[in-house]
Amino acid sequence: MDAFVHTPPEVADTWRSSVVLKRDVFSTVERGRFAGPNGQVDAVLRRVDTAPWWATPLARHFLRREARALAAAHPLKVAPPLLFTGRRVLIRGFIDGVALHVARPIGDHEFFRSARSVLRKLHRAGICHNDLAKEQNWLRTPDGRAIVTDFQLSILFARRGKLFRIAAYEDLRHLLKHKRSYVPDALTAAERRVLARKSWITRIWMATGKKIYLGVTRGLFRFVDREGGGVRLVSDAPTIAAMLRSIPMVRDVAVVAFPDRRAGTGLYAFVEADAELKESNLREFIVGAVGKAKAPERIQVVDTLPRRSGGEVRKEILQLVAMNQLDLVDPLIAGDHERAVVARIVAGRRNLRDRFSF
Repeated sequence: MDAFVHTPPEVADTWRSSVVLKRDVFSTVERGRFAGPNGQVDAVLRRVDTAPWWATPLARHFLRREARALAAAHPLKVAPPLLFTGRRVLIRGFIDGVALHVARPIGDHEFFRSARSVLRKLHRAGICHNDLAKEQNWLRTPDGRAIVTDFQLSILFARRGKLFRIAAYEDLRHLLKHKRSYVPDALTAAERRVLARKSWITRIWMATGKKIYLGVTRGLFRFVDREGGGVRLVSDAPTIAAMLRSIPMVRDVAVVAFPDRRAGTGLYAFVEADAELKESNLREFIVGAVGKAKAPERIQVVDTLPRRSGGEVRKEILQLVAMNQLDLVDPLIAGDHERAVVARIVAGRRNLRDRFSF
């Protein structure tokens, strides 16, 4: 059942959905508008009334954990503000930011100084996030600051005991893994020692529980959250890209995910080819190859894909175009040539209907 069939009764008079951002076995996350005491604001809703009966107790538990952590983090201004919480619904403020795997802050020392400050403030307040290995849980705001989101697995500690210290250590280690990916030259000797040493709880988890967890979530539930794209980005996108590349006139293909009103997660295929290749022909071919259900919602033929100096396609820019977050593209542009390439792609973009509108 589509999440837009009904609004949760708890917020029937105050919430209006625009688009589904994410859907898994525990909850559905929607973007929309919330009418609060200070008027209507952009917001994000997490609802657990869409969870199956057997997952509902755990889903509600995660919802309560997130509500407690967001309430405690509110004065710190390092996380989305908590606007409403109920038995099956949580509404938090919308943060104008880009996920780490999209922003790709290569060489951005200031972002990671900000991220370390965020972590310090959370830990001083007794909050351990426990899910900072996911790049999509780190946001980069337009002014370059770090913000943390998705507190479902967080713990609000009453005192700084041994378990708190272990959880805080793992939060830091996961941040440093991201720092190593984007600004390795900024790592200190002490930070390298932290990276080299997992806590004993993590070592046990990696050797035992994680294997069971992955087997259940990916095997039984087909729940995949890599880069926030879910199962379709992991399972369907590579097949689609390979099939499109098999066409002689196609030079290259990049498939990215975006929030879609109907499918929850949509796929957008950017196909590098000459203009003579018609998008209608590409759609007919790919539907015949993988079926209508798996075919990308959007296909756009472009003359050139944006690339780094080494030839790697800049998927982070293409994903922002697919999501219509055009205001966040400009800071990522490397030079005049890339600006011209991206401008042509933006001018011909196909995802106009799914821009957030109210």
